[in-house]
Amino acid sequence: MKIIVRDIPPRAAWALEQAGVHPLLARLYAARGVMAPDELDDALARLLPPAQLLGAQQAAVLLADAIAQDKKLCIVADYDCDGATACAVAVRGLRLLGARHLDYLVPDRVVDGYGLTAPIAQRVKERGADVLITVDNGIGSPEGVDAAHALGMQVLITDHHLPSHAVPQADAIVNPNQPGCTFASKSLAGVGVMFYVLLALRAQLRQRGAFDAASQPKLDALLPLVALGTVADVVRLDANNRRLVAQGLKRIRAGQMPVGVAALFRAAGRDARSATSQDFGFALGPRINAAGRLADMALGIECLLTDDASHADALAHQLDAINRERREIEGGMREQAFAMVEAMLRRQANPPPGAPTATAEGGPTVPAPGTAASDSPPAVSVFDPDFHEGVVGIVASRLKDQLHRPTFVFAASAAPGKGHELKGSGRSIPGFHLRDALDLVAKRHPGVLLRFGGHAMAAGCTIARDHFDTFRLALAQIAQEWLDAATLTRTLETDGPLAPEYRRADLVDTLGREVWGQGFAAPTFSEEVEVLSQRLVGKDGSHLSLKLLHRGTPVDGIWFGRTEPLPARAVLAFRLDVNEWRGERKVQFLIEGAQL
Repeated sequence: MKIIVRDIPPRAAWALEQAGVHPLLARLYAARGVMAPDELDDALARLLPPAQLLGAQQAAVLLADAIAQDKKLCIVADYDCDGATACAVAVRGLRLLGARHLDYLVPDRVVDGYGLTAPIAQRVKERGADVLITVDNGIGSPEGVDAAHALGMQVLITDHHLPSHAVPQADAIVNPNQPGCTFASKSLAGVGVMFYVLLALRAQLRQRGAFDAASQPKLDALLPLVALGTVADVVRLDANNRRLVAQGLKRIRAGQMPVGVAALFRAAGRDARSATSQDFGFALGPRINAAGRLADMALGIECLLTDDASHADALAHQLDAINRERREIEGGMREQAFAMVEAMLRRQANPPPGAPTATAEGGPTVPAPGTAASDSPPAVSVFDPDFHEGVVGIVASRLKDQLHRPTFVFAASAAPGKGHELKGSGRSIPGFHLRDALDLVAKRHPGVLLRFGGHAMAAGCTIARDHFDTFRLALAQIAQEWLDAATLTRTLETDGPLAPEYRRADLVDTLGREVWGQGFAAPTFSEEVEVLSQRLVGKDGSHLSLKLLHRGTPVDGIWFGRTEPLPARAVLAFRLDVNEWRGERKVQFLIEGAQL
């Protein structure tokens, strides 16, 4: 691992500090590209205008007409947290704006796969819908849109994924990543796109005289859901997304949130009064996602839609139980995947006499946990018949983090009649655009990819089981062509040394209240420290507990998942945390990495 300290533009840091920003925060913000104080203004008035989002006005007219004609609307959701929150925002928001006939449908991960398909369109029509509205999906579903039109429905697509070559012929498309859209924030999550559609619809209804500025419905009540889905989908927190998240957090801390969100905080053992963006990503989001992975995402959506507090608590506890099951399944799959990794590495190190040596172009060998990245091929693909397709994405993320390689994990499809197919989920590293790589695999090996889609850092695909080796070799070949030694070296960006006067519990609280996430990383510091003592802790001895000497003061540290001892002195990268014990609050370091 190579630890890199972010550059801090001195003029920007000075300007922020002169504007009253805390000196440490000024330094952190400047290092993340904030150049002026007004960029930190999170007021709703600072949000990018809906009129700049291509298709939003067209969607607003379509929906306003549908509401005026009392048409039946059906939301086609997705089975992750972004899709669930987008569905809840759509239902709650459209109700606020006058829609009387609303329904929603969640595709089955196993049976339906991803996106709007002809069978889904048929099910929507059977529910009596006149207008089909997708949230967090649809941009890659031209056949599904055509099927919906053939059944006499209008189709509104709201999505944020990258479009395929054939853009659907929907009645309206709202997607910041569609061709011709100049909206400044390309990183809106699906829930953010739907929120913007509602803003545009409210403006259209205001223009039609349905209400005025004083009497119009308050859509800001939806911001806790927008914030949750935005962080959980790990989209880049650009200035516009940070404002959406900050506004949602403010309302949650003030107790202004749907009862289902409050119930999820309680089920996760988190205090909503001190909610952070990390709560969305590591506590609430996984509990909602678990429903889509192992059960029915309708459970998660119903939790976000209900106004009955006792029902919300029951659903939140059910989601918590499903998430515990998900963790157990994930743990077993992760162990199995790493066992496969170790076996592959042993075969590479000790090939049978006369056997050809596996090459980086696609040899199956990858390093065991803790081994050098240079031992790994440039991309990794893993499949086991016992893997659960609902958890492959999480396991791919864990492998990617360990190996620092683009990684795909496949499981056999559980859909009826589809046992010959494998469903894969991939995660990538900076410098390797995963969806573009899949597109190149499809061009070089026609017929191997039955379906695919996604983003730069996360993507999914379906292949025939017989084509797994072809896919594995093709992906590794592309990675070898695209990635160089610098890209394949794991790097950790930090904010450099931590001044001792900032090692305070109240300052840790201040940092925690800010909005951090993808593309706007939480503060991580780095410097050489002395290791006074170290021991393994945890039920299975899988964590390293440390006593460190930082700037002459002993500080506790913990490195989760590390078992190898550290030398007497080491350059450590660490985040700040507060450990509370018997009423005393002490700062501790959460170790993220080391440059040894």
